[in-house]
Amino acid sequence: MSHAASASAIPAELAAELKSVAETASAWPFEEARKLVERLKTHPKDEVLFETGYGPSGLPHIGTFGEVARTTMVRHAFRILTQDKVKTRLLCFSDDMDGMRKIPDNVPDPVALRPYLQMPLTKVPNPFGGDYPSFGAHNNAMLRRFLDTFGFDYEFASATDYYTSGKLDAVLLKVAERYDAIMQVMLPTLGEERQATYSPFLPISPTSGRVLYVPLKNVDAKAGTITFDDEDGTELTLPVTGGRVKLQWKPDFGARWAALDVDFEMFGKDHQTNAPIYDKICRILGGTAPDHFVYELFLDEKGQKISKSKGNGLTIDEWLTYASPESLALYMFQSPRSAKKLHFDVIPRAVDEYYAFLARYPQQDWKLRLGNPVWHIHSGNPPQVDMPVSFTMLLNLASASNTEDEQVLWGFLRRHVPGVSAQTHPQLAALVGYAVKYFHDFVKPGKVFRAPDPVERNALEALDAALAVLPANASADEIQNALYDVARPIPRYQDFKAKGATQERPGVSIEWFNTLYQVLLGLERGPRFGSFVAIYGIAETRDLIARALGGTLSGAA
Repeated sequence: MSHAASASAIPAELAAELKSVAETASAWPFEEARKLVERLKTHPKDEVLFETGYGPSGLPHIGTFGEVARTTMVRHAFRILTQDKVKTRLLCFSDDMDGMRKIPDNVPDPVALRPYLQMPLTKVPNPFGGDYPSFGAHNNAMLRRFLDTFGFDYEFASATDYYTSGKLDAVLLKVAERYDAIMQVMLPTLGEERQATYSPFLPISPTSGRVLYVPLKNVDAKAGTITFDDEDGTELTLPVTGGRVKLQWKPDFGARWAALDVDFEMFGKDHQTNAPIYDKICRILGGTAPDHFVYELFLDEKGQKISKSKGNGLTIDEWLTYASPESLALYMFQSPRSAKKLHFDVIPRAVDEYYAFLARYPQQDWKLRLGNPVWHIHSGNPPQVDMPVSFTMLLNLASASNTEDEQVLWGFLRRHVPGVSAQTHPQLAALVGYAVKYFHDFVKPGKVFRAPDPVERNALEALDAALAVLPANASADEIQNALYDVARPIPRYQDFKAKGATQERPGVSIEWFNTLYQVLLGLERGPRFGSFVAIYGIAETRDLIARALGGTLSGAA
């Protein structure tokens, strides 16, 4: 899939209709894009710059990808609103000149990196081997590899390149010129001890190459230099230009916005309290602060913030081992201002929701389409995909048959959809592969069958008898009705509060289906059971029941 599609490729009549719908669309990318349209009225320009920032202190994680995906969604919404009459660019900026303040937990031979603490990340040796000359370069490449694979339309920018090539020289000289005004912004935000040594400029030692957090003895705006004591106590005077210094991270935000005239940047909630500082510094340096979008942070399975250096949470490659990029993009689209757990157990639902949204899209009018996540994921051009079963169903087929053989799953699928194959349904083929991997790594190790109690034994015997009289090609609805008919007479499974329930014909409680999942599949949750049996097979399901009653599933035999 690609995010490089241009709104100008849309026929003029349709483009006008989309613009009209987009002006009141409630999806959050349109809300942000409309703010940018208003921004242009007071800050007119020929090109709107979207920026994302990335700190390559560790391997890129999904949160980093999320910034690019979400920013791309806003960019495309903006193109629709302006009918592509305003040029746009997306700049992915890597802060790879930052000093390595600590050694990440997830690198090979971390002891070997100790001598390089406080060195710029592009001067730290690459611990992973290969062709990349530094730790920063390796991590930048890992980010770009994924963004390129996903098809994002972006430009990559390296802080090391921008500082050393002179692209930031003009703004660095302005920081020297307006040093006192910047200090007036920064000092009230610092503790007393930090105030005594703070400077927006961080010199890079000519002798050790380290990024130095040292007080400045003098800032000469006219000469464009700073004076400080090097690590060995030698007093040095350096130009602020040419990559000899870098800026502290808070001034760096504002200075970069001013230097590049950035119009939109999103960042995590951990930056929210600092955003007014970034804005003030940007304005001090003659710039107009960009529009912001603050998203909530991702959490690991323990509810802790994910971290590049800790390596907790999911990596990009881990998600893509078990699911498609589109499912990941959906996860990024949904509720960006709500904290969300980013762990393996969120993947199946994301996959199934993606295909559910995709299936609804063709039947929707434009108002609903522009609110459908797949419109934003695919930059207005969602594919047509026939997905006859859900990811959850595939996982349960694998679980019931206890197989990691894709051909076994295809056997079940061909029973459900005659003639289906990897050639006729390539996306289904990919889903089968993902399901087998996910089953092996996460479902199979967690399967715990329990033996049925007396009430459950009687219910399962009744279910076996009910299935025995159904034709082998019974529909999912016929099987589901048989499941209900078995459970209704049993007090434990009766639900008189269910919709349409009466005393004569009660509804069926979820406890009945929990029994089937736990006793027959060894799982806490499962699919619509009638649909499962229709695909898995009536005879095969009766065999499961026999094994459950005989104790071979739970080990009670």
